[in-house]
Amino acid sequence: MNFQDLNLNKPLLNALEEMGYSKATAIQQRAYPVILSGRDLVGIAQTGTGKTLAYLLPLLRQLPFSNQRHPRILVMVPTRELVMQVVEEASRLSAYMNLRIDGVFGGVNINTQGARIYQGVDLLVATPGRLFDLVMQGIVRLNAVQKLVIDEVDEMLSEGFRPQLISILELLPQKRQNLMFSATLADEVEEVITGFFNNPEWLDIEYRGTPLEQIVQKLFVVPNFATKFNLLTMLLMEEEVFSKVLVFAPSIKTADKLFNKLTHKYPGQLGVIHSNKSQNLRFKTLDEFRSGEIRILISTDLVARGVDIFEVSHVINLGLPQIPAAYIHRIGRTGRIGKPGIAISLATPAEENALQAIEEYIKQPIPREELPEDLEISTAEDLDDQQPQPKAGDKAYLKPLKLAPAGAFHQKKKKNLKVNLGGPGRKKKKK
Repeated sequence: MNFQDLNLNKPLLNALEEMGYSKATAIQQRAYPVILSGRDLVGIAQTGTGKTLAYLLPLLRQLPFSNQRHPRILVMVPTRELVMQVVEEASRLSAYMNLRIDGVFGGVNINTQGARIYQGVDLLVATPGRLFDLVMQGIVRLNAVQKLVIDEVDEMLSEGFRPQLISILELLPQKRQNLMFSATLADEVEEVITGFFNNPEWLDIEYRGTPLEQIVQKLFVVPNFATKFNLLTMLLMEEEVFSKVLVFAPSIKTADKLFNKLTHKYPGQLGVIHSNKSQNLRFKTLDEFRSGEIRILISTDLVARGVDIFEVSHVINLGLPQIPAAYIHRIGRTGRIGKPGIAISLATPAEENALQAIEEYIKQPIPREELPEDLEISTAEDLDDQQPQPKAGDKAYLKPLKLAPAGAFHQKKKKNLKVNLGGPGRKKKKK
């Protein structure tokens, strides 16, 4: 279905044309009339199917001009990256409309954000923690909210935002429309829906654990992590094939370690992003990856959800996630909006349980691939262990013994020498 076939006004159609969008995805087609009707909605659709536009289009279509200061539409998302993305998308869609759109998130000066929001906002995008702080300070009031959107709610709960989320839901007006969109739905999320939603319409576009059909999945089984690194290095050498690669590392420490070791092999082609990086550096690195300035982005699960990075040729899992749903989010960074993509996972025999859980979740096996014949099979378990081993008689590897430091010594004077002259026991014996 074309966007022209939906009941969109001219300003939105003009904005969509400038953004290069012409056809509506399945979730956008089915969610649009439900949201316009005013019913609560829970939309389950895979990553990359256009969930953000699915709720923004009907909400902006119904939002009239107003001078009131407090937000009428509230969108809650789990990360600052997703806040920036939704704000940017909403701003582009409302380019021909007179609306005030802004976002707030943690990690920056709350006073600066508060002063900006206090001037007035129609659509506010926020992370739960920062929004709760602004509400407690009286800068943001929620009594004017008519529409609530919770995007990637399961990620919010997994990051520990449940107390703030529940508190915000309890402060909102009872008469409102509730919308929830996610790629997966955990039991804890269903409890939130039961407690705060009013007989919602459910849109389950596809089975929630099924990967997108246009993503080709591959699995390489190697003996240890050091061999994973060797295989990753081999794959990245084919620059024309691996033109835009997102590498998921299992931890922050591993992400930094990979970046340091690969930078020398691919200078100027590499970036790294995780929660320990500053906010400005994270935004800058994402922009460089989106624009093609860097070819390879190493990340933790920070960018596994919600963040749109188009035309990613390959996603490489340098280890399988322990939560099967995270696998769906990771590989969903490629093959977006109908475009093909390839997801490659590197696993060791120790990850067999995680592999079985993922294959049960997606209801299909991940095809195994033969290892390249020229792949160097390492005997080391970690990258730090790949050091030259000392050889017998090789003085270059001999290290001097380090003795425990001894304190300074000097002879005591006679008057300071302690001599045991006996105590009370000696006097008693003498007596």
